[in-house]
Amino acid sequence: MKVIETEKLAFSYPDGKPLVRELTTTILRGDKIGLIGPNGAGKTTLIKLLLGQLAPTAGTVKHGTNLEIVYFDQLRSQINDDRSVADNIANGAETVTIDGKSKHVISYLQDFLFSPDRARTPARVLSGGERNRLLLARLFTKPANVLVLDEPTNDLDVETLDLLEDLLVEYQGTLLLVSHDREFLDNVVTSTLVFEGDGQLSEYVGGYTDWVAQGGRVKPTEPVAAAKPAPAPAAPKPKQTKSRKITQKELRELEALPKRIEELETAQAEITTKLADPAFYQSAPAEVPVAKQRLEAIEQEVATAFARWEELEALRIASA
Repeated sequence: MKVIETEKLAFSYPDGKPLVRELTTTILRGDKIGLIGPNGAGKTTLIKLLLGQLAPTAGTVKHGTNLEIVYFDQLRSQINDDRSVADNIANGAETVTIDGKSKHVISYLQDFLFSPDRARTPARVLSGGERNRLLLARLFTKPANVLVLDEPTNDLDVETLDLLEDLLVEYQGTLLLVSHDREFLDNVVTSTLVFEGDGQLSEYVGGYTDWVAQGGRVKPTEPVAAAKPAPAPAAPKPKQTKSRKITQKELRELEALPKRIEELETAQAEITTKLADPAFYQSAPAEVPVAKQRLEAIEQEVATAFARWEELEALRIASA
């Protein structure tokens, strides 16, 4: 069953370069699509286009009937710290409905590694890992046939990450996934949409490794490359990954980078949305160049952060 169908879909700012150029694709029920591209390429914008939240500048998007979309990130603000874990899931009821079947909420929460006693404690006492598992438990109580996950692995412990992988593999609906976690992409997605540069997207079967095996490589976006005058010093660094091990300081930096990238991409998405609105150019013309300058600065920052992440990740793998 068709969920989303695009025909020559395109999007660009009123006076900017195209972010998406003539994308024609069909997403079916059960497809799990990973979006791959450098920071600033337009992954979040593409999701909004596919879901009809942003109007394309050219081409068409058609949706199947009865789409029920749930965003993982939007659930974060919906946890009530004063209520118990179980009440956050079942809203005071004893049971929840999962895939059309009734299940006791305590039994359901045990699937998410909560003991019966822990399920009855207030959400405010949960650890970070437990809080993320509660989010996952909430996510899969929603009657959704389309899940949208933007960098869902940030701040997940190993147990929760494994749990999320298993749940997504078993999920029968359609998944749109943005992640810098290559192994996670490999384990979850059935195909990828890759930003190849200049707004061009290509579709590949399989995950990140399958794409790389076909010659794929993340390239910085052209505006970032133009704004960043000295990428050359990064060239000798990969050679260092073969001759030394990653330090504890670099490991801490590596662990912090995904959150930093997420913060930058959130700011980037907000400015992108503002610049995509023609009313902004009419209501606040003096703010337009300021917003564009800020967007360019963020694009440079995310490109630098992503390059550093790739460098440290390669060093970590070489040190294993």
